[in-house]
Amino acid sequence: MQKEVALTAEGQVRLEEELHHLETVRRREVGERIKEAKEFGDISENSEYDDAKNEQAWVESRIAEVKLILAHATIIESPKKSDKVTLGSRVELQDVETGEVHIYQVVGSAEADPTHDKISNESPVGQAILGHKKADTVKVTTPRGTILEYVIMSIKR
Repeated sequence: MQKEVALTAEGQVRLEEELHHLETVRRREVGERIKEAKEFGDISENSEYDDAKNEQAWVESRIAEVKLILAHATIIESPKKSDKVTLGSRVELQDVETGEVHIYQVVGSAEADPTHDKISNESPVGQAILGHKKADTVKVTTPRGTILEYVIMSIKR
């Protein structure tokens, strides 16, 4: 039984675009690489053929994964009037100890991307801030057991 996947509308569009690109562009590119590699002769010792087949397996696996995510997605719209952190909120957090400020968007696990400041609602920080208001102080227990404290400076939709 596949669990429901929470997605923002933006995340849904991004996954649909990725799926379209994988099915129409990447499949064709990989097929061409395989065809070219076969022309080099014996495929049993052909590293270019092996690389192309591995890439083909990755592309097909990612297509299946994205289709599964979209099939089980629940699109969550962030309420316009809420003063609490919800899925889709952009939240400015200040670290109580260091004074550092971090800005994150809370998203579902399928579209989480920490390198682009998109944190999962299932992550320690995401779980800790959900439902809290501006000026609340929240404590986050990291996987290593460290406790961090943040003050919610602002919440935007």
